[in-house]
Amino acid sequence: MSLTVLAVCTGNICRSPAVETLLRGVLDPSVTVGSAGTNALVGRPIAEPMAELLTAGGFPPADFAARQLTPDLVEQADLVLALTPEHRARVVESVPSAVRRTVTVAELGRLSTTLVPGSIAGQDDAARLAALLPAALLERPRHVGRHHDDGVVDPYQRSAATYRRCYDQILDALTPMMAALRA
Repeated sequence: MSLTVLAVCTGNICRSPAVETLLRGVLDPSVTVGSAGTNALVGRPIAEPMAELLTAGGFPPADFAARQLTPDLVEQADLVLALTPEHRARVVESVPSAVRRTVTVAELGRLSTTLVPGSIAGQDDAARLAALLPAALLERPRHVGRHHDDGVVDPYQRSAATYRRCYDQILDALTPMMAALRA
């Protein structure tokens, strides 16, 4: 089985390439990971402060060039991980049929925290990720009534502390997802 993941933010030089780089570093080759921006700074590399955080975390970014989000990219993706609810809305506006396979990375991470350990099975990461999304979405009722901030802060042209906060928010979202896949 193979599966394509698309991470989406605004400029495609900070948040979504961080998700792309981190997922590429931990998922097996059955999963193809890419990213794009709703207002991409096309052709630009990952912002240096984010590249430094990724490298320090053991995930040095490979060759990267920002690209613009297109309906074709959304249609090709099996899972779209938006960095904010606004990005999710933009994805679904451009391709309405993507509604059931588009979530914010923070929401998927949050919903993954209440999955029963070992409930996500599959021969490879593609099969496990394909099973993770519907299982996590069934967890939504368990999270009703609590305050949720399902967005990741945009660090672009902000302080080093903001880049660190953004990076930590992404790690906080991806960690329970990966735990659910590996349990």
